[in-house]
Amino acid sequence: MTKAAPTPTDRFAPFADDAAARTIGGLSVENGTGRIAVHGSLDITRDKAGLAQARLLRETCEAIVRALEEADLPEAVAQAPDDPPRRVANPFA
Repeated sequence: MTKAAPTPTDRFAPFADDAAARTIGGLSVENGTGRIAVHGSLDITRDKAGLAQARLLRETCEAIVRALEEADLPEAVAQAPDDPPRRVANPFA
């Protein structure tokens, strides 16, 4: 059984929000206003479904590059320190 080819119905706007995500096969591209996270793996098969996945991956990468090229970028983004643990009320008490 072949997998259905992905359709780029979702318009992924890089760095536009902290909620959007695009999934291509087993690969997730998670949007953020300060960084984009890429997780998973993607097998691009030599068929029409693989071609569709490759095109969607290319479209996603090109959109990210365009957004970066159009921005006034700093040399590097400062790493946020890990938030210290905090005590919260027990919701079951």
